[in-house]
Amino acid sequence: MQGDFQFARNPVTSKFDIGEAKTHFSRLVQKAMLGEEVINSKDSKPVLKLVSLDKPKRPRKPGSGRGQILYMAPDFDATPEAFKYCV
Repeated sequence: MQGDFQFARNPVTSKFDIGEAKTHFSRLVQKAMLGEEVINSKDSKPVLKLVSLDKPKRPRKPGSGRGQILYMAPDFDATPEAFKYCV
């Protein structure tokens, strides 16, 4: 696969064939929403540039929400009874 699906921290450009873009469209949209330009090509010629309409306000910083969760129920991870039989 030509494309790199690691999410970029800096605005960069990734190039993908139309077939790859069709297969991994949601990932490419997510890359564009994170500020990366995604170029799609057909027959090795660029035909489309996928970019976000709104640029990210600021880069995401891991741990920036630390201390903001004040309460978590003790059964947070438990599967509700009604869902146990839906499988």
